[in-house]
Amino acid sequence: MSDPRAMRRTGHYVTVLEGIRPYDRGQLGRDLVAGVTLAALAIPEVMGYTKISGTPVVTGLYTILLPAAAFALLGSSRHLVVGGDSATAAILYAGIAGLGLSGVVPGSDQWLALASLAALITGVMLVIARVARLGFVADFISRTVLVGFLTGVGVQVALSQLGGMLGVPSPDVAPDQVSGTLIRFWKTLREIDQAQAATVAVSVAVIVTLVVFERWITRIPGGLVAVVGAITASWALDLQSHGVAVLGTVPGGLPSIGWPAGVGWDDVRGLLPICASMFVVILAQSAATSRAYAVRYRERFDENTDLVGLATANIAAALSSSFVVNGSPTKTEMADAAKSRSQVSMLAMAATVAVVLLFLTEPLQYLPNAALSAVVFVIGLKLVDLAGLRAIAKVRRDEFVIALATTAIVVGIGVEQGIVAAIVLSLLVHVSRHYTPHDIVLTLGPDDRPHVVPAAPGVLTEPGLVVYRFGVGLFYANASRFTEEVLALVDTDDPPRWFVLLADAMDDVDYTGGKTLLEVADQLASRGVVFAVAEAGGDVTGELARFGVTEAIGSEHVYRTLDEAIAAFRGS
Repeated sequence: MSDPRAMRRTGHYVTVLEGIRPYDRGQLGRDLVAGVTLAALAIPEVMGYTKISGTPVVTGLYTILLPAAAFALLGSSRHLVVGGDSATAAILYAGIAGLGLSGVVPGSDQWLALASLAALITGVMLVIARVARLGFVADFISRTVLVGFLTGVGVQVALSQLGGMLGVPSPDVAPDQVSGTLIRFWKTLREIDQAQAATVAVSVAVIVTLVVFERWITRIPGGLVAVVGAITASWALDLQSHGVAVLGTVPGGLPSIGWPAGVGWDDVRGLLPICASMFVVILAQSAATSRAYAVRYRERFDENTDLVGLATANIAAALSSSFVVNGSPTKTEMADAAKSRSQVSMLAMAATVAVVLLFLTEPLQYLPNAALSAVVFVIGLKLVDLAGLRAIAKVRRDEFVIALATTAIVVGIGVEQGIVAAIVLSLLVHVSRHYTPHDIVLTLGPDDRPHVVPAAPGVLTEPGLVVYRFGVGLFYANASRFTEEVLALVDTDDPPRWFVLLADAMDDVDYTGGKTLLEVADQLASRGVVFAVAEAGGDVTGELARFGVTEAIGSEHVYRTLDEAIAAFRGS
């Protein structure tokens, strides 16, 4: 293996080949085979994502060419595969459609230019995040709401493909109309009598193929079989003459490099909100995926280094006439199943895609649109994480409700609103837990062995003493609760002489918390109760001093251990 110290570094913010080095040369053959296998699996998938993003089908292949190679060279994770992704593609489509620009329709040059501009803006946001070391922002979306969000995206994606699978015209729905997905689905159902038999047959055949190969013939990529089979059947049976719509001519060759054409600052301003939404999804999804595989293989990865790779990948997508890319959990799992162990596999995948673009695009003109719709439909169903929802419901009913709420917002209102709701709900979960912490009073038995009981009026640690443990940091949201509980414990028929705050679980005290402690100290002093603090951490001890709490209660009443505090009470 290569020495990791041999890694070449370019400046403070960029590392090169971190997802490859150290490299075991004996793994090279397996990584190359894994890359070719991954390309065979990923090509049908990313072609399907273009149905979601509204861009030409060849742009899906572009997302796993230069962007994948860029992340392979500049990212940190050895396993994360970057390319087109259903969640960001859905946000992209909703955002561009929501601009309501005249003449800008899915598949047009103007639509693609805006999609590429969105990738460029998102890439710049990721660069800024790297410079500001904002990789931690991904942690602000809990796994609970991420499950709900991706489930909602899956439902939305699956429902949106029904018309294509049936061969009925896509219904007109205003881009900014609330519940657009559900309205479009309902209008499609009303047109079901216009379904074309041949188109439905293609869709059913593709879905059956995908299910059969995924369940029983796992060594062969079902997506590739389905797409190749659909192309072959379309060419041999001339399905177009039977009313089955096909892709038509697909441009061959490598993508041209250049800035998105025909866009201006007004477009940048219009796209900023959806780019911010995609930025957050990319942070959360990529970090979660990278972390999962780093834990699985006991490897390290750096979220901030991954930001460089993701930023470069999106800028590469923008300059190569493509759309926003993301770390893909599905493609990463495909690579892992193919025995990939480094980003060498992703470079091999990109090389394979280049060969396809140069020599094998002509047969794609025969691919039925229904086949792609069916592939995307199955992808959407896979995003619906019923197992994850059941697991959440089993252990945390409150978080299950939040996950369902996120799903409902994505499906009923929109993806962009869903990601905002995901962030807000994640923060609410966090605040709610800190607002209602598990506060207790320690009681001592005859042998001085501590017992934990809920904090309630009249509970004493021993006669004359209350040892009260506050379960979290003290901040503005729970400060009133803290005051109420403390006063309830001392305003009893048999009030204590000493009140000891056991602060071992308090990691922080904000300004409101500091003022609250001062007020509580005054309240206890007015009642003749000694206020003491035990086992506060170094940071909290410093905060107590800065807020004047230490001076108010006396430095002699700040104890390093609880035993010292109890001994002082007994000696008083």
